[in-house]
Amino acid sequence: MTPPPAVREALAAARRIAVLTGAGMSAESGIPTFRGAQNGLWVRFDPQQLATPEAFADDAERVWAWYEWRRLLVAQAQPNAGHRALAGLATRPGLEALDIVTQNVDDLHERAGSRDAIHLHGSLFAPRCAGCGRPFDTPLSGQNTAAPLERLAPPRCPACGGAVRPGVVWFGEALPEGPWQQAMEVVAQADLLLVVGTSGLVQPAASLPAVARRQGTPVVVINPEPMAGTEPGDLYWAATAARALPLLLA
Repeated sequence: MTPPPAVREALAAARRIAVLTGAGMSAESGIPTFRGAQNGLWVRFDPQQLATPEAFADDAERVWAWYEWRRLLVAQAQPNAGHRALAGLATRPGLEALDIVTQNVDDLHERAGSRDAIHLHGSLFAPRCAGCGRPFDTPLSGQNTAAPLERLAPPRCPACGGAVRPGVVWFGEALPEGPWQQAMEVVAQADLLLVVGTSGLVQPAASLPAVARRQGTPVVVINPEPMAGTEPGDLYWAATAARALPLLLA
């Protein structure tokens, strides 16, 4: 498998690259995607019972247990060849910038060596108090990863006594303003946008390719299947992140 010629040419000409990654970026590290037909998280679990502020208010112990299970899964996973390739691509001679904007809540970009990834949807590794918002550093629980525990009491904030919540953006919550503004800026400044492993269904992240298109920036979509919202002018490469990105680096 080799990169399509148009993709190679767009990469060779780029000096400032923005990368938008989604759940497919980490799938080859063993992290389940959300909407996969066979093993997607939302196939097996109801998001309304686990991924909303109301769910946490109703049953914090159930929600905390599920997110601790996910955090353990991620902690045991390893960055794949796609993560490592992006870190390597950032060092390409002549490249002025490579900025990663991710919808993922794992830390695999960072562990692969990429610096300052912009996390639009927060991080499993940045829990905070649900009351006062204070960051809270908590060790992994050590539960078995075969299946989530039914219940696990969240820690309590030492400042206000509130329950500590997962540091992710839930359904019904706005994206954190700082990361969203950063994402808009790096896409607007880029002369190439790589879109890797995302369904293109989750807003507002799915609107970022439109920012690039409006200013004539090439959009390269790398995904086994075309993402929603792909337009005729986009350069589409049917491949997974761990297969395609090392070939771009080469």
